[in-house]
Amino acid sequence: MLDPWLIVFRLSVATLIGCAIGINRELCGKPAGMRTHGLVSLGAALITVASLDLAGADSAAVLRTVQGIMAGIGFLGGGVILRDESHHSVHGLTTAASIWVVAALGIACGAGQWATSVTAVVITLVLLVLGEKLEQKLKLKNPPPPEKRSSRDQTPLV
Repeated sequence: MLDPWLIVFRLSVATLIGCAIGINRELCGKPAGMRTHGLVSLGAALITVASLDLAGADSAAVLRTVQGIMAGIGFLGGGVILRDESHHSVHGLTTAASIWVVAALGIACGAGQWATSVTAVVITLVLLVLGEKLEQKLKLKNPPPPEKRSSRDQTPLV
């Protein structure tokens, strides 16, 4: 059994890390923000801490729990991905990926993997903050293709 204060610490750090990444998403006007990311990270840490306690020396059981968390989070992340037919684009992929990452960070915090957690959260925040600017500078994002017009459509595009 883990020390109760260690459990509180692990769950609190996981929540704070998730909230930090969620604040970035919130500032970018994305639908999944601080509370969503904080709760995902907390939930993943909670399940990890509980499975470590329940599984005892059976590390395979803990790994199955981790696998279940990551598979389940995929469904939550899928809920923020939107397809826009009018612009031939997909929105929400970065937010979905950030939800997946905060689940992994929650698992790492729940398992007490502090060096891994700190490294990953720094890399994640740098990527989220600087990634879009770098994509724009390198022109990696292609503009949407112009809308196709039928030969019967004689109305000029304005």
